[in-house]
Amino acid sequence: MLLNKDQIKEIIPHREPFLLVDQVEEMESGKSIVATKFVREDEYYFQGHFPGQPIMPGVLIVESLAQAGAIALLSMPENKGKLAVFGAIKNARFKKQVVPGDTLTLRVTLDRLRKSSGTGMAEAYLGDTLACKCEIMFAFS
Repeated sequence: MLLNKDQIKEIIPHREPFLLVDQVEEMESGKSIVATKFVREDEYYFQGHFPGQPIMPGVLIVESLAQAGAIALLSMPENKGKLAVFGAIKNARFKKQVVPGDTLTLRVTLDRLRKSSGTGMAEAYLGDTLACKCEIMFAFS
C-alpha cells in the first residue's frame, strides 16, 4: 500500500461519509493511479438503495473514480491545495453490480492536462471483471 486513508485526507478535502477511496496501491502523480474502495455493509446509502437488495449507486462508483483521479492530480506540487471538481462525465457504462463486501479497484489514467482542467479514463474493477468505465473531465476551482 502506497497511501492509507489518513494520507489520502492530506491530499483531497473529502471526508466521511463521502470519502470513497480507502487506500492507494500505485500512483504516478499527474499521470495515473490504482486505488481501492472497500464496499462495507454499513455504508449509509445501502439503507435506501435498495432495501433487501443493496447495490452501490453508479454515481458513487463514478465519484470513487473521480476521487482517485483527484488524488493523482492534487498530489502534484503545483496543484497542492487546489480543488478538483467535475466538468463532465462521458460514456459511463456499468457492467456489473457492486454490493456490500465487494472490493473495487479504481484505475484512472489522466490525459490532456491543462492549467485549469483536464480529462481522464476511469475504470472500476471487481477482481478482473470490469464494473464501470467512463471518461471524466475536471476543472480546478
